[in-house]
Amino acid sequence: MIGRFSSFWARIELGAAALLGVAISALILLNVVTRSMGAALYWVDELAIYAMAWMTFLGASAALHFGQTVAVTILTDKLPAPVQTLVARLVDAIVLAFAVMMLWFCWRWFMPLELLRHGLDTQAFQGATFNFVYAEPTTTLGIPKAWVWSIMWIFALGATLHSLANLLGQGRAQASAKESPAR
Repeated sequence: MIGRFSSFWARIELGAAALLGVAISALILLNVVTRSMGAALYWVDELAIYAMAWMTFLGASAALHFGQTVAVTILTDKLPAPVQTLVARLVDAIVLAFAVMMLWFCWRWFMPLELLRHGLDTQAFQGATFNFVYAEPTTTLGIPKAWVWSIMWIFALGATLHSLANLLGQGRAQASAKESPAR
C-alpha cells in the first residue's frame, strides 16, 4: 500500500517537475525577448529561480523513489550480495532519518501550531515568536517567501514517504520492476 502511494506521489512529483522545467524555459525565453526589446521584466528572473528550486526538490524526492540518486558504489560493489542488501537498508534508514529530521526542522521553522494559536494572524505570531517566516516578501514578485519555502515541506514529506517505502522493500524494487521487467 505504501509502495503504491509512493509510486503515485513520485509520478506527481515528476509531472510537476516537468511542467516547471517547461515554465523555466518559457520564462528564460520571455526574459531574452523582453531584454532584447529594452523592456526587461525583472520579476521573470526571480520566478525562474524559484521554479528551478521547486523543480530540483521535486525531482530529488522522486529520485529517491526510483532509486536514481547519486551514489558512490566503489566499495559496496565489492561486497557479497547479502551485505550489499544490508548496506542498502542502512542507507535507506539514514535517508529516512534525514527526511524525518527535515520534517521536524520545517515544523520548528514554520511553527504551524503557534500560527494557529494566534488565529493565523501573522503580526501577532511574529510579535510572540520573533519568527518572521510569513512576513518576508520576495524581492520582485512581492509574495511571501513562505510560499516559496513551502517546497521544503513537500520535499520532506515526499522524501519521508519514498524512503519509508524503500526501507520496507516496497519502493525502489517495485519501481524498478515496473520500469524494466527484464531485471
